[in-house]
Amino acid sequence: MSVCESCGIRVNNQVYNCAFQVAIDVLDGKWKGLILWYLQFGTKRNSELRRLIPSITQKMLTQKLRELEDEGIVYRTVYPVVPPKVEYSLTEQGEKLIPILKSLYQWGEDYIVERQAEDKAQTA
Repeated sequence: MSVCESCGIRVNNQVYNCAFQVAIDVLDGKWKGLILWYLQFGTKRNSELRRLIPSITQKMLTQKLRELEDEGIVYRTVYPVVPPKVEYSLTEQGEKLIPILKSLYQWGEDYIVERQAEDKAQTA
Protein backbone atom coordinates (compact mmCIF):
# COMPACT_ATOMS: atom_id res chain seq x y z
CA MET A 1 0.00 0.00 0.00
CA SER A 2 1.56 3.25 -1.06
CA VAL A 3 -1.48 5.51 -0.85
CA CYS A 4 -4.86 5.42 0.77
CA GLU A 5 -6.94 3.68 -1.88
CA SER A 6 -10.45 4.29 -0.59
CA CYS A 7 -10.81 8.09 -0.55
CA GLY A 8 -14.19 9.78 -0.38
CA ILE A 9 -16.05 7.08 1.53
CA ARG A 10 -19.42 7.87 3.08
CA VAL A 11 -20.26 5.99 6.28
CA ASN A 12 -22.72 6.95 9.02
CA ASN A 13 -23.60 10.18 7.16
CA GLN A 14 -19.97 11.37 7.17
CA VAL A 15 -17.34 11.45 4.44
CA TYR A 16 -13.89 10.11 5.29
CA ASN A 17 -10.51 10.38 3.57
CA CYS A 18 -9.74 6.70 4.15
CA ALA A 19 -10.72 3.58 6.06
CA PHE A 20 -8.12 4.28 8.70
CA GLN A 21 -9.83 7.57 9.53
CA VAL A 22 -13.11 5.70 9.94
CA ALA A 23 -11.55 3.39 12.53
CA ILE A 24 -9.95 6.21 14.47
CA ASP A 25 -13.11 8.32 14.37
CA VAL A 26 -15.10 5.42 15.81
CA LEU A 27 -12.46 4.99 18.50
CA ASP A 28 -12.46 8.78 19.18
CA GLY A 29 -10.01 11.06 17.45
CA LYS A 30 -8.68 11.14 13.93
CA TRP A 31 -5.89 13.58 13.19
CA LYS A 32 -2.93 11.95 14.89
CA GLY A 33 -3.82 8.55 13.52
CA LEU A 34 -4.25 9.89 10.01
CA ILE A 35 -0.94 11.77 10.17
CA LEU A 36 0.80 8.59 11.33
CA TRP A 37 -0.94 6.58 8.59
CA TYR A 38 0.67 8.73 5.88
CA LEU A 39 4.05 9.00 7.62
CA GLN A 40 4.38 5.22 7.59
CA PHE A 41 4.95 5.49 3.82
CA GLY A 42 7.96 7.75 4.30
CA THR A 43 9.21 11.19 5.25
CA LYS A 44 6.81 14.02 4.45
CA ARG A 45 6.90 17.79 4.45
CA ASN A 46 4.11 19.81 6.01
CA SER A 47 2.69 20.71 2.59
CA GLU A 48 2.57 17.04 1.55
CA LEU A 49 0.60 16.15 4.65
CA ARG A 50 -1.81 19.03 3.96
CA ARG A 51 -2.43 17.68 0.45
CA LEU A 52 -2.97 14.15 1.76
CA ILE A 53 -5.32 15.34 4.52
CA PRO A 54 -7.22 18.25 2.93
CA SER A 55 -9.79 18.48 5.73
CA ILE A 56 -7.21 19.34 8.43
CA THR A 57 -6.43 23.00 9.06
CA GLN A 58 -2.85 24.20 9.05
CA LYS A 59 -3.15 25.14 12.73
CA MET A 60 -4.42 21.68 13.70
CA LEU A 61 -1.77 19.91 11.60
CA THR A 62 0.98 21.93 13.27
CA GLN A 63 -0.48 21.28 16.73
CA LYS A 64 -0.80 17.52 16.17
CA LEU A 65 2.69 17.23 14.66
CA ARG A 66 4.13 19.02 17.70
CA GLU A 67 2.23 16.70 20.03
CA LEU A 68 3.49 13.63 18.15
CA GLU A 69 7.02 15.03 18.28
CA ASP A 70 6.71 15.67 22.02
CA GLU A 71 5.46 12.10 22.48
CA GLY A 72 8.50 10.69 20.68
CA ILE A 73 6.44 9.27 17.81
CA VAL A 74 7.46 11.72 15.07
CA TYR A 75 10.88 13.15 14.35
CA ARG A 76 11.16 16.70 12.97
CA THR A 77 14.16 17.51 10.79
CA VAL A 78 14.92 21.18 10.09
CA TYR A 79 17.35 21.93 7.26
CA PRO A 80 19.40 25.16 7.43
CA VAL A 81 18.30 26.49 4.04
CA VAL A 82 16.30 29.42 2.73
CA PRO A 83 13.39 29.06 2.38
CA PRO A 84 13.12 26.84 5.46
CA LYS A 85 12.75 23.12 4.85
CA VAL A 86 11.20 20.89 7.54
CA GLU A 87 10.47 17.19 7.19
CA TYR A 88 8.61 14.76 9.42
CA SER A 89 9.20 11.04 9.80
CA LEU A 90 8.38 8.27 12.24
CA THR A 91 10.81 7.63 15.07
CA GLU A 92 11.70 4.07 16.05
CA GLN A 93 8.79 4.21 18.50
CA GLY A 94 6.53 5.48 15.74
CA GLU A 95 7.62 2.66 13.41
CA LYS A 96 6.38 0.19 16.02
CA LEU A 97 2.88 1.54 15.39
CA ILE A 98 2.85 0.47 11.73
CA PRO A 99 1.35 -3.02 12.34
CA ILE A 100 -1.31 -1.41 14.54
CA LEU A 101 -2.05 1.22 11.90
CA LYS A 102 -2.48 -1.49 9.28
CA SER A 103 -4.76 -3.51 11.57
CA LEU A 104 -6.88 -0.43 12.23
CA TYR A 105 -7.04 0.27 8.50
CA GLN A 106 -8.30 -3.26 7.82
CA TRP A 107 -10.84 -2.97 10.61
CA GLY A 108 -12.01 0.30 9.07
CA GLU A 109 -12.44 -1.27 5.64
CA ASP A 110 -14.45 -4.16 7.12
CA TYR A 111 -16.61 -1.71 9.07
CA ILE A 112 -17.26 0.35 5.93
CA VAL A 113 -18.46 -2.70 4.00
CA GLU A 114 -20.77 -3.81 6.80
CA ARG A 115 -22.22 -0.34 7.43
CA GLN A 116 -22.75 0.37 3.75
CA ALA A 117 -24.51 -2.99 3.32
CA GLU A 118 -26.77 -2.20 6.27
CA ASP A 119 -27.48 1.31 4.93
CA LYS A 120 -28.30 -0.10 1.49
CA ALA A 121 -30.62 -2.73 2.99
CA GLN A 122 -32.45 -0.06 5.01
CA THR A 123 -33.01 2.21 2.01
CA ALA A 124 -34.16 -0.61 -0.30
